[in-house]
Formats: sequence, C-alpha cells, structure tokens
Amino acid sequence: MNVLVTGVGGPTPRSFVRAVKCSGRESLKNVRFIGVDCNPLAYGLYDRALFDRSFLVPRADHPNYWDQINDLIKQEDIEIAVVLPELEVLAWAENLDKLCQPILTHLPDPKLVEALIDKHRLHVELADTQLIPKFVKVDPTSFSYEQIIKQVGTDFWIRATVGSSGFGSLQISSSEMLDNWLAINSTIEEFIATEFLPGRNLACKLLYFQGQLKRTACAERVHYIMAKVAPSGITGNTSFGRLLNYPELVQISEDTMCQITQKIGVMANGIFTLDYKEDRHGVPKLTEINVRHVAFNSSIAAGGANLPADTLEGLMLDDPTKLERVDYQFPQPLIFLRDVDGEPIVMRESDLLGQDDWSADKNRAYLPLNNGFQAPNHSLLANLNAVLATSRRPGLQSVSPQQRLQEDLGLDSLELAELSVRLEAETGVDVFRDGLVSTVGDVIQRLEARS
Repeated sequence: MNVLVTGVGGPTPRSFVRAVKCSGRESLKNVRFIGVDCNPLAYGLYDRALFDRSFLVPRADHPNYWDQINDLIKQEDIEIAVVLPELEVLAWAENLDKLCQPILTHLPDPKLVEALIDKHRLHVELADTQLIPKFVKVDPTSFSYEQIIKQVGTDFWIRATVGSSGFGSLQISSSEMLDNWLAINSTIEEFIATEFLPGRNLACKLLYFQGQLKRTACAERVHYIMAKVAPSGITGNTSFGRLLNYPELVQISEDTMCQITQKIGVMANGIFTLDYKEDRHGVPKLTEINVRHVAFNSSIAAGGANLPADTLEGLMLDDPTKLERVDYQFPQPLIFLRDVDGEPIVMRESDLLGQDDWSADKNRAYLPLNNGFQAPNHSLLANLNAVLATSRRPGLQSVSPQQRLQEDLGLDSLELAELSVRLEAETGVDVFRDGLVSTVGDVIQRLEARS
C-alpha cells in the first residue's frame, strides 16, 4: 500500500506516520509512505526513517501543483493520500476532480472546511448556541476598542480569523496593548476577539467515515513547545498534556458537529479536533475546530488511541461505515511529554519527578509539576507569567518555593492583586484572604490546603 503524505515539513505529518509505524498492526506493516513538501529545507523530505521516498512539489495554489501530484500518483502507484496542512485540505477537497485517477482520501466536504477554518465564521454559525464565548470580528484598519470591550469584556483574547498554531494570538487588557499587537501583526487582515477564558485547554477528537462517528478521544493541552518565543505562550505544539476520559465532552462535541453539518447541509467525513477553553465556572467553550490530524495525535496514539492507524485501516475497508464505534478510554490517569524532535513519552502523572527526587542542592530553581500542581487549576507558574506579560516583563521558566514574591520575583502591589484574582478565578481559593503571603511556597501551601 503506497500512501502519499503532504506537508512533511511540519510536525503533524511526521507525527501521523510515526504513529502508524509504531502501531504494530499487521494490516499496516507493508505501508510505504511517500512524502511531499514545497520547501526544499523541509525536514521530513530527508527523514528516511519515516518516508520511503520524498519529492519537492509546488505550493497547492501553484498552476503546476496538480500536474506534479498526478505524475507522482502514477510514478509511485499511490493508492491513498493523507492531506494535512489546513489550506491544502481545502485545495484537495475542492479539486478531487483534477486527480488523474481515483485514489482514497479522507477529506471533509469543502463547504464544511471553509466554514471551520475561518474562526469568525465558525462562531457565527454557532452564535445561537451556548457553545461559544462572546466574540466580535476586528478589522485592524477600522475598529473601536470601547465597542470591543463592550461586547467581550475588558480582558479578552485576540487571534487571526484564519491560521493555526496560535497565529496572531494574545491576551489583551488595554487599548495600548491592542494597538501595539495589531501594528506588530500588520500582515493579518482580520482578527477575532473573544472573551478571555481562564480554565483548562481541552481537545476532543472525532473520526468520521461517511457521516458516521467511529472513534473519539479527549486530551488536555497544558504547556507548549517553545512557548517562551510566543507572546501568547501558545505555539500550537503541545509539550505537556493529559489524556482524559471525558464522555460529557465527547457528547458536546458530537452534538456540535451535528449542528454545524446540518446547518451547512453536508455530511461529516474526516477527522476533526474540537478545541475548548473552560470559562471561570469550568464550562467548556468552543474556540476552534481543526479539519485534519494535529501533531499531538501521536501522543494520544502512544497512550492507546491510535487515530492515524485507525484512519488508514478505515480507508482500506470496502465499507468503513461498518466499523464498530470506539470511544477511547484510558485505563489510568496518563500524561504525555513531547519535544521538537523526540518521540512522545506517556506516563502516569504520579511518576513525574517530585520534591523527594531533588538532588542535594535544595536551592535548585525547579518546581516539580506534582508538588501541589496535580490539579490542572493550580497553574501558579502560568498565572505568574500572565501577570508579568500584562506588565510587559519577561516570563519565568521556573520558580522555587523559597523565592519571595516581591523581593525575588519583583511583583508590586498591583501585580500581587492581579495574581490573587487570577488564582481565585481558576481555583476558587483567595490565597491572600488570611493575610499577605511572602513566598512561592506560601502560595502553594494555601492552594494545597484548600484543594
């Protein structure tokens, strides 16, 4: 079986292939992967551990693109195409008639792709539901800050209406911050502003074949690869996350896809990742829907929910609608760790190094994730960095319990007040209620005492 994979310069196609190769499934052991990309520097073009052959092709909007793809289909006897960059998914969905011969693909209807990749349109389609946060479109050449905050609140999130990996994203808390951010991102033609949601970042994955839902899985994104290089802290590639058993989120997501496909008048086909952020009451609000596999699917696969392998096996069947539905459940609480070039690591969260595992150097500037932070709401470091970002100061990579909030971290009274509000919004704990706290360790103790 010869499988064409597009966009192999990005992490998602490589994660897809890696998950299939690691699946150990007998039906997939003879699959040959042919990689293509438009960038001659694309890493995947030269990764012989993943791709049997690789080719440089034009961009999907180039006039010669389909001629090149058709030449490869004939030359390599391609039977399946796995199309992964978002805009390339739309190009293929709209132009399947340009293929020289029929091959198997797993693509959504182009009308559905168009509706979902535009985040503002997605919000408009679901505006009459309780699924989405308050929102407003922002034209960077003509907007009113007062009108924005009137519609979405004084603390809001802004991002490009089209694009992935947190493109153009930042939490905004003043008109000056918004003006500066729009000036920095002058190439972005349109933004969407939504109310700021302080809770967990959740994802629900739904795998459809010809209108029927056949696989589901849920996860939480906690931290991102190279987060410090992005002002928002979000790069689109998760470095640390949790695998979740969350049937309620699956039901919400299934209902959402049913609503939007009925409204557009199409049938669901393909894989969709529905992203949510919880509001201050813990209610998930939909922020976007991805129309393709995403990079951390390999992490979920390592935990037992191998959606890339499921995708190929389903395409190989004469009638994939006869597949039995599987709602993946993980046997124990698991987390995953990812890095840029490494395979994902899946483990129990209790196996993370903790305080008892520190070296003899007790002054080491390291705060273990399971030292008072097993609950996802106790994100002290993330909230400290959010406060520093508001003050336009560099973020912290780590903190230690003995560090003093004012003397060592440099927080003034206004920043301490903001930290208190943020922590209480996430945890319900007012850490300053019983008097001023002095150190990071004091904050941890009060969060632990009330959790």
